[in-house]
Amino acid sequence: MKAYVLMHIRVGSISEVVKNLQRTEGVHEAHMTFGPYDIVAEIEANDAKTLGLLLATRIHPIPGVMDTTTLLVTD
Repeated sequence: MKAYVLMHIRVGSISEVVKNLQRTEGVHEAHMTFGPYDIVAEIEANDAKTLGLLLATRIHPIPGVMDTTTLLVTD
């Protein structure tokens, strides 16, 4: 199961959050963006439960992450 996670990040924290995301298991890519969101990350997990745990335990706790919007991919 693949998803894209759009994130709002605290001012001055974008570079550090991207570095943390790139080191996080389950995160395939993470990039700074211009527009309404600060970062987009591509994540992957075996099922919805594992995806939710990845978000709740590894992405949301990263210092600087204010909120996220998760878009599930349906190929």
